[in-house]
Amino acid sequence: MNTSPRNHQVLDISIDTHQQGGSKWFDDDGRLKRTGTVWTASAHIITAVIGSGVLSLAWAIGQLGWIAGPAVMFLFSFVTCYTSTLLSACYRSGDPITGKRNYTYMDAVRSNLGGVKVKICGFVQYLNLFGVAIGYTIASSISMMAIKRSNCFYKSGGKNPCRMNANPYMIGFGIAEILLSQIPGFDQLHWLSLVAAVMSFTYSSIGLGLGIGKVIENGKISGSLTGISVGTVTQTQKIWKSFQALGDIAFAYSFSMILVEIQDTIKSPPSEAKTMKKATLISVVVTTLFYMFCGCFGYAAFGDLSPGNLLTGFGFYNPYWLLDIANAAIVIHLVGAYQVYCQPLYAFIEKEAAQRFPDSEFITKDIKIPIPGFRPYNLNLFRMIWRALFVVLTTVISMLLPFFNDIVGLLGALGFWPLTVYFPVEMYIVQKKIPKWSKRWLCLQILSVACLIITMAAAAGSVAGIVGDLKSIKPFQTSY
Repeated sequence: MNTSPRNHQVLDISIDTHQQGGSKWFDDDGRLKRTGTVWTASAHIITAVIGSGVLSLAWAIGQLGWIAGPAVMFLFSFVTCYTSTLLSACYRSGDPITGKRNYTYMDAVRSNLGGVKVKICGFVQYLNLFGVAIGYTIASSISMMAIKRSNCFYKSGGKNPCRMNANPYMIGFGIAEILLSQIPGFDQLHWLSLVAAVMSFTYSSIGLGLGIGKVIENGKISGSLTGISVGTVTQTQKIWKSFQALGDIAFAYSFSMILVEIQDTIKSPPSEAKTMKKATLISVVVTTLFYMFCGCFGYAAFGDLSPGNLLTGFGFYNPYWLLDIANAAIVIHLVGAYQVYCQPLYAFIEKEAAQRFPDSEFITKDIKIPIPGFRPYNLNLFRMIWRALFVVLTTVISMLLPFFNDIVGLLGALGFWPLTVYFPVEMYIVQKKIPKWSKRWLCLQILSVACLIITMAAAAGSVAGIVGDLKSIKPFQTSY
């Protein structure tokens, strides 16, 4: 073996390169080279954002009217875009290029704020992700039933009410998610995100097209400047439903809780924060355009009668085959979006378990299963069982609480202020050392307080809606 000084020098240089700035195969933190780009990050965000929330926007604008509806939507899009850029600046602590990486939202809060705020953040973030999984299970079952119902309506000429039980469809969705939940991590989900993003554009475009077609057929634009009229609903219902609409719109823009995890897939240079700012801007602009078109044309088509879920509330009966395609696209999209949202929760539990029981082979050991033509699959028994149990739990809760609109509103309200506004603002103030009572500090605090008031109103409206729903629904016996 040649151990000349020249060889030692080469070895020292290669080790030094790996430790300080990464290498050909590894990044500066010793992990495998990240390969994400502005486009893969945008796909992840669009998959997460243009979800089932888009389908309740015609109803939300219907509660608020032609003035407040679009205005609130623009307000939420601006706030989400701005606070997401604040959050992306907190991916690295200290220097934006060489600083220590924060792999998760909680890591970023721990590095910048610390203390009890880390636990509060973790509780709110993971509770919200858990809630999103329930919301998506409900939404997918409604879309699956809509396919069967539209065919039933078509065959009976609209004479048969075509009622059916939601449970088998929720169970079917749960089985698909148990299988997909075995995908180990975010970095291996890019293909699922791309498929889901294409599906979201497919059904949003169909909803938009049908809305335009309905407006042309009616020969007029329905709706009013102030939303659903008192008389159609009582004054109290009008207030609660307006508040709930705020929650629905907030939910339609919620992706902050997975932003840091998406950012952790991005390669550098340029800095991850710079790439993420571009990805956020692209995603929010694309999303807002789609939301405005779908929400506004849906409201223009149906006015006060806008259904809570545009493609499944049967504002449209024909062409039934086009409705079937749209609803199938929703189901495929939600299958992917469920995984995108749940990955941070999976990773958190698995990391905690590995730290608490480092000597347990059940938790830490990977069993390599050879797959012909592919890399071997690493089967982890703990991951397999815990993720399957998680999916089973979300499916059972969905069968207990199968009301889509109110759940969506509550989730939007609970997640919007703490995760999209409060923590990003507070972390940014610490990261950039913004002096207390300075003009910039005051502006950020005013933004935070204003969003807190909106969140409280939205949560109150959604809780009122859920209380009303609980009076008329029997657990496990829900039919549509």
